[in-house]
Amino acid sequence: MERKFEIRTAQLKDAEQIFALVHLNRDQLVPRSMGNIVENIDRFTVAAIGGDIVGCATYQIHPEIGKSEEATVEVQSVAVRAPYRRRGVGRAVVEAVIRRVAPLAVKDVVVLTFAPGFFQKLGFETIEKTQIMHKLYTGCINCTKHADPFTCPEIAMRRRAAL
Repeated sequence: MERKFEIRTAQLKDAEQIFALVHLNRDQLVPRSMGNIVENIDRFTVAAIGGDIVGCATYQIHPEIGKSEEATVEVQSVAVRAPYRRRGVGRAVVEAVIRRVAPLAVKDVVVLTFAPGFFQKLGFETIEKTQIMHKLYTGCINCTKHADPFTCPEIAMRRRAAL
């Protein structure tokens, strides 16, 4: 029997389940500490069935130095529990994040991903990593998985915020 999920802003009580979900997908995601999740809990969107978190996504704002109106938002930590994949959970949490940041009037929404087909269905297009240098300098430079952001196999993608 199919159970309907609810999309909502994460609450502090969800932090442990978000941590576990990100950890379950550690091969595809940059790890997050429990402290990082708690500090950023207000940016997480979750898909919940009852008290169970079955999907999540969050965002990070990347300013453009000297051009604040050209800031971009990166969608991060998109994860769905295996039994709920291909049921619209991932799409729902990503679209909810994009709706949440729409009032900020950002220039672009970007993502680094191992699942470009999923994001392409959501209107993202592949771009060169050189187009998101702020992300590379603030996030990728500290990655423990790859020595060089340009040799990392993740695909950079963009969706114009006006979409």
